[in-house]
Amino acid sequence: MEAPAGWRRQGNLPAELTSFVGRAPVLSSLTRLIREHRMVTVTGIGGVGKTRVALRAAASMGEEFPDGVWLVNLSRLQDPALVAHAMIEELGLVDSSPRTEAEFLVESLAGKRMLLVLDTCEHLVAACASIVDRLLRSAPGVSVLATSRQHLNVPGEHAFVVSPWDVPPPGAPLEELIGSDPLRLFAERAASVSPGFTVDASNAETVADICRRVDGIPLAIELAAVRLRVLSVEQIRTLLGDRFAVLSGGSRTSLPRHQTLRGAVGWSHEQCEPTERLLWARLAVFAGDFDLEAAAQVCCDHQVPPGELLDLLTGLVEKSVLLSEERAGERRYRLLDTLRDYGAEWLGQLGETDAMHRRHRDHYMRLAKQAEEAWSGPDQIIWFARMRREHANLRASLDFSLNTPGEEKHALDMLAALWFLWMACGLPKEGRHYLDRALNACRQPSPERCKALWVSSYLASAQGDFEAAIDAADECTADGVQIGDASAVVFATKMRGTVAFLQNDLPRASAYLGAAIEFHGTSPGTERKLNPGLLPAIVELALVLTARDEPQEAVPLLRDCLSLCEDRGELWLRSYARYALALAQRALGDVEGAAHNARESLRIKRRFHDVVGSVLGIEALAWLSLEEGDADRASRLLGAAQANWQTFGLPLFGSPFFTQEHGTVENKCRDSLGDQGYEHAFSEGSKLALDDAITYATGEPQPAG
Repeated sequence: MEAPAGWRRQGNLPAELTSFVGRAPVLSSLTRLIREHRMVTVTGIGGVGKTRVALRAAASMGEEFPDGVWLVNLSRLQDPALVAHAMIEELGLVDSSPRTEAEFLVESLAGKRMLLVLDTCEHLVAACASIVDRLLRSAPGVSVLATSRQHLNVPGEHAFVVSPWDVPPPGAPLEELIGSDPLRLFAERAASVSPGFTVDASNAETVADICRRVDGIPLAIELAAVRLRVLSVEQIRTLLGDRFAVLSGGSRTSLPRHQTLRGAVGWSHEQCEPTERLLWARLAVFAGDFDLEAAAQVCCDHQVPPGELLDLLTGLVEKSVLLSEERAGERRYRLLDTLRDYGAEWLGQLGETDAMHRRHRDHYMRLAKQAEEAWSGPDQIIWFARMRREHANLRASLDFSLNTPGEEKHALDMLAALWFLWMACGLPKEGRHYLDRALNACRQPSPERCKALWVSSYLASAQGDFEAAIDAADECTADGVQIGDASAVVFATKMRGTVAFLQNDLPRASAYLGAAIEFHGTSPGTERKLNPGLLPAIVELALVLTARDEPQEAVPLLRDCLSLCEDRGELWLRSYARYALALAQRALGDVEGAAHNARESLRIKRRFHDVVGSVLGIEALAWLSLEEGDADRASRLLGAAQANWQTFGLPLFGSPFFTQEHGTVENKCRDSLGDQGYEHAFSEGSKLALDDAITYATGEPQPAG
């Protein structure tokens, strides 16, 4: 069965950073259960290896799911309303429609054969259960593998318990001890910190006793093994024995194995230096991974001196508290979830939880504003990649502000500064979700609220939700007048012009956009407001002029816009300017120039996650292919554009400007190829994923079919 357009079949499972030890019977049983049932939940205590087992089983079944095996990590997600969004994002989809995210997800997966791995569901059980139930009912080719300490209680769910390892009893034969999974894991992890270490006759019983003391829990075994850097196996066993004797008077309500894991983590905590323990606790405020700069800004003070930070991080990495990996030339750090939770508890006992979350939020607020200020410049691609990497921490910062009374205004400010993340980086639905929450929480007119309102209008217009876009623009105008914010009024005017254009009200669009451009051209501080104020208004006014049969007026406007973009190194809006120039040149009969600019626009779009702009470019090249006399290619491109629009949002915004021309080109293609020829070419084009469609549209050989 063919995968729908826009789909990347390979999935997104991460590479394993450490070796996988044992569990052969468990993996065999789990893969068999996944084949037999569409909903399997892997359960077990923290640290037992639920995620590793689930991912290893899923990876082994890739060939059985032609549309891929996809991991959605929910461990740092706090807002249940974003569960479907997190799935959409990990699947590489972008929803630019007014549909609910659950509706969009179910519709997008309805025809696919894939395995969806939902990792760490226990804190979002109700939301996960709801969306999984809908998927199981409406997407018969989708199987779900969840990991959770709690069952989802979805109809058809089959639980699979991952238990701690059984450690051979005292006196077991040496071969049985050395060949057992827990001792093999200890040996491998110990050898990574103490080269040459092996489990042999001299230490096998001691190592086995260590594994028994932590009840065969893999995470606890790993934490013990890395102590061989500074301790002998006998010292580790002795310290574990003393530690657990102290712990025996702890909570009687916890399961023994929970106490054991907690004790193992606590013992590991005690082996850290005091400053390392403090840093561990403070690092718990980060969601996902983070870089050295973020750690310094959030965690350093007189107790954690900046000059000692790198050595402290290195110490935590060496003790297996922190994971460290290099990506795209940058060193990133991450706490395992269990260790993060432990650190968060300590942070609470220290009385620093709110203070650290505010410092975390303030750092990412500064980063958001720095990115907004730099967005129009030559480092746009770098900022695009960086802010996508920091998405989890940005989300955590927003959640803190929105969930903490009195802090909501900070969320409003950050959300508005991140307009480019929502628009250019493929996150329009999430942007509107957060903006709706923040605007409802902050009803008092303010400059921050005005800016958030026109950003909300911008997002709604891109989704084809014109009523919501106008409502937000009107509210922005009213608030701006009330507080004397003239800039807000002009931005709202620009948004009215955008919506008027998309609704094909060309006189009104021309008036609104012209007024916005005039203001931005004469107002102090224009350079700081190039995006998303002046340049989009110029591009949209040029489109209006072309639609009014005045393309000769649009061309010089767009060439000035391109010059402005090139002077500043701006790429994202430059691609839209080239797209608009292509339409104007087409109207003037310059098909060759138009095709060149449309292709250049698409090549730029490929560097961003701008689905809407990409599909507009494909549609334009379909029109131009017909002008060049190639109705077959035009029909294929129409199919690719239409299929990707349907996958990602409302086709052509539902705008008459685009849909009327689409219909005209389609009719001409049918006249040229006949209905059967057109339908065949259109169908072949509709099979192209977005990346493949861009490759084809920009000049690659015609695909077979």
